[in-house]
Amino acid sequence: RLADTWAVRSAKLAKRREPVTGVSEFPHLAEKPVVREPAPEPPSGGLPRVRRDEAFEALRARSDAHLAATGARPRVHLTALGPAAAHTARLTFAANLFQAGGIETVTEGDFGESGAREVCLCSSDALYGEQAESTAAALREAGAEHVFLAGRPGPYPGVDTYVFAGCDAVALLSATLDRMGVS
Repeated sequence: RLADTWAVRSAKLAKRREPVTGVSEFPHLAEKPVVREPAPEPPSGGLPRVRRDEAFEALRARSDAHLAATGARPRVHLTALGPAAAHTARLTFAANLFQAGGIETVTEGDFGESGAREVCLCSSDALYGEQAESTAAALREAGAEHVFLAGRPGPYPGVDTYVFAGCDAVALLSATLDRMGVS
């Protein structure tokens, strides 16, 4: 029964339906880790120990190791389409999602200058209908290896992955780090 309860809770955590401030929501990539002694191992028996943050901590640890080895975090360029009113909500959502996995988000400048190999389109459904396909094609021409779109899946050729409220963030971020060669 405990395992079933934990499975339900882990699914909610992975999909950010049970948000953890500073971990799965509003992470701060430059924050220094808290250094403290680990909790002592319990005597044999008793309830199993699980930590609600462990899946996101594992992603962040991969990013931290990559930063230590290369001097840079893995990154995704967030490409905003249209006026701020059209893209701010989804841009903020995407930034929080990627940063929860230790992936730096770049919003300044052009994709080609960002040092990112992957990009996420951020806008309204109406503007996606007008611009997503052509923008995805232009970004691929500029070297984008993977194109995300912040929003529910739709008929947008050239988009590889959709990021949206309720998606399995842990699986998506793990696959993204794998693709980026972050072990």
